[in-house]
Amino acid sequence: MSKDSQATTPLLSALQTCAGKPDAPFYAPGHKRGQGTPQRLTDLLGLPVFQADLPELPELDNLFAPEGVIAEAQQLATAAFGAAQTWFLVNGSTAGIIASILATCGVGDKIILPRNAHRSAISGLILSGAIPIFVNPEYDPAWDLAHSITPASVADALAAHPDAKAVMMLYPTYQGVCGDLPAIAELAHQHGIPLLVDEAHGPHFAFHPDLPSSALSAGADLTVQSIHKVLAAMTQASMLHVQGNRINRHRLAQALQLVQSTSPSYLLLASLDAARQQMATEGKPLLTQTLQLAQEARVRIAQISGLSVLEAPAANQAGFLALDPTRLTVSVAGLGITGYQADEILHQQLGVTAELPSLRQLTFIISMGNTAADIERLVQAFTTLPDYATENKATLSPTLSLSALSTQHSALSPRDAFFAQTETLPVEQTCSRISAESVCPYPPGIPVLIAGEIITATALDYLQQVQRHGGTITGCSDPNLKTLKVVRE
Repeated sequence: MSKDSQATTPLLSALQTCAGKPDAPFYAPGHKRGQGTPQRLTDLLGLPVFQADLPELPELDNLFAPEGVIAEAQQLATAAFGAAQTWFLVNGSTAGIIASILATCGVGDKIILPRNAHRSAISGLILSGAIPIFVNPEYDPAWDLAHSITPASVADALAAHPDAKAVMMLYPTYQGVCGDLPAIAELAHQHGIPLLVDEAHGPHFAFHPDLPSSALSAGADLTVQSIHKVLAAMTQASMLHVQGNRINRHRLAQALQLVQSTSPSYLLLASLDAARQQMATEGKPLLTQTLQLAQEARVRIAQISGLSVLEAPAANQAGFLALDPTRLTVSVAGLGITGYQADEILHQQLGVTAELPSLRQLTFIISMGNTAADIERLVQAFTTLPDYATENKATLSPTLSLSALSTQHSALSPRDAFFAQTETLPVEQTCSRISAESVCPYPPGIPVLIAGEIITATALDYLQQVQRHGGTITGCSDPNLKTLKVVRE
């Protein structure tokens, strides 16, 4: 596909034409091209958004059987991201992760995946009936962060479970840590199975030489990217890419039909087309500017007393091959406050909002949408933060850490636990029982308890302290975490 064709936006252009065409609409959606939209909503979003909120008109193609502008837009994305085939996702990367498991694993099949996998992978296990073979990621006690799984740990898992159908890997982590994907891909391929990659936070990697290698270029067979997280697509718009012959593409397409909406938003689809065009034609200079802004923030914040910044030299650690320099993680532990407290101060009083607060640090996404003024405000906020911290001291248990993830043991498959008869007990009575729900701090959505696992005091202590220090717990039927659902004995 020619470089000139990357400047085109077939789907976006078709949508623009349809939105501007006079029509008497006797089709969904009910607002009829904005004519029936509540005025307050039109005042906020503008009429053109609703004029372009169209269904699967003949000119706009069909997401499940693309032959026109969607097919063309997906082919352009295939070329831009270095794939063999690309699918647009309107149900987020969650849909892509679930579909990738459904496409490679059936009931009782084993899949090797990291214990810090996103909750969408757990949903994939429940729906497919696959049996997880969890591999603990390398744990960094200095930062209380789970990094990547290592080739050695994957090799051990494959040796113990040679009948595994696939390996799944998180690349990069929420903090931008990239593990040794090439070595893990080689191990999977030596066993004749595919490597599936949750690359939700790495869609920009393909467009600048100073960023880590993209998952596809490093050997992944399938990768799922949240184009909305780092690039310029609308929230919920993602892509799934494949290469090689280890993935049954027909089965994958069928799996996507199970988890994608039959009424896809053309606003989301068109935003994927536009985001691809932007990166294919302007990606390198845009990311060069982003990298410069990120480096300025990193250097200036690291000089502030009481703060430390996660840096690439730690790449010598196992499970830490590279760091995305556009991802900024700042530890506030030296100020004597939690990341949740710092986040509240920054957001409510200093006009700066992080992507991910956690117990000891905050993580910020710096993208091409950020400006020099944003960086200046971020630095000034952190310069001021120590003054606020003196009034917000916190007491953190020295044993409070993500090492809780490595203490869990499965008694049932997630699917069996999900469909089992359950009972609800006070949380203090649930130790040694089998969890019937997956419970996790969110974001990032990494479960501390997974359905089917034996509940431990360590995991409960971690969840309770996260909650006490201002974190949000999701996945459990009782949002106050006073009770938990367990499998009935």
